[in-house]
Amino acid sequence: MKYKFMKTLIISLLAIVLVVTGCSAGGGTNKGTNEGSNSSKNTAEKKVTVEGLPDAIKNKDNIRLMVVRKIGGDDHTAQYLAGAKQEGESMGVTVDTFTANGDTAKFHDAILQAVDKKYDGIIISHGDDAATVDEVKSIVDKGIPVVTFDSNPDLQNIPGVTLTSQDDEALARLTLDNLIKEKGENAKIIYLWVDGFPPMVRRNNVYQEYLKKYPGIVEVERFGVAAGDTSVQTQNAVSAMLTKHKKGEVDAVFAAWDAFAIGATRAIKEAGRDEIQIYGIDVSNSDLQLLQMDESPWVSTAAVDPKMIGAVNVRILLNKIAGEETPQTYDMEANLITQEKLKESTEPVNMVNLSKIVPGWGETDAFLTDWMKALKDAYKK
Repeated sequence: MKYKFMKTLIISLLAIVLVVTGCSAGGGTNKGTNEGSNSSKNTAEKKVTVEGLPDAIKNKDNIRLMVVRKIGGDDHTAQYLAGAKQEGESMGVTVDTFTANGDTAKFHDAILQAVDKKYDGIIISHGDDAATVDEVKSIVDKGIPVVTFDSNPDLQNIPGVTLTSQDDEALARLTLDNLIKEKGENAKIIYLWVDGFPPMVRRNNVYQEYLKKYPGIVEVERFGVAAGDTSVQTQNAVSAMLTKHKKGEVDAVFAAWDAFAIGATRAIKEAGRDEIQIYGIDVSNSDLQLLQMDESPWVSTAAVDPKMIGAVNVRILLNKIAGEETPQTYDMEANLITQEKLKESTEPVNMVNLSKIVPGWGETDAFLTDWMKALKDAYKK
């Protein structure tokens, strides 16, 4: 009996040791840099051998990337970050994320923490101020590669940094062309736009061009704010405008951001002003639901797949880490999504099956190298 007891005790102790050892060796998950961060599974747990990798990639045990985004709280942000994480994980790369939800102090603190935590590369989204430029200069000086999205254009003066963006000029033109096509060259519009963000500035530049090209267009009112409750504030503002301007005084809404379009859609529906249509920019699952809603006033939106943007940003950054050539700037191709086209589908359209309506949606081989493809194949197994 004593022998059996001692044997059972030894086996139990060995099991405990094995469990503890296994937990510590696996690496677990990276906790990210701050409150509001999101960390991906440490893919170093599954290492694979791939031929033909660049030395800079092959010689790293685990590549860790950080994505820091200033704005947040919207579906576009969630999909952008998801696209970055999924692309990294598909190649065995750890991608951690942080959204500051518009808080400038938290945004810059997250950037500094990413440097302190020695990430192999950093992606910065919506860094619109001069402080971002100074920080990126410092990061690059430390030998850490940087890719930015919809950020301060002065960043292009820093050697080695790539500025990515949606083709904002194309987005604005697609939307305004459709508005003029349906509402005419003398349309009376409400303009929803906010200054201070590079993509908004680019979209507004096109809008100003169209006002000169079509002098009959009348801007009845304008409103814009960037906040955690942008849609709510927009809804209230548009509701007040509709009370002020009776039927026949407003033909359309040009919403330069989907958060504006969401608020305007709610306001117009509540007011029963179905003579007014909304022409927006950007798309998400919640946007598509509104576009497909019965008698929705939101009739079209121009957009780039946000998940694809996140994925491309990761590819560019990995190319930089590998020591391969990357461009100074890169614009993502825009598409027009119309309510009319969505109605052709026999099933509800979302971001996954949108490609059935918009050919090529969410698909691109941009910056996808042969060695990246080999990594993806290896990590599928």
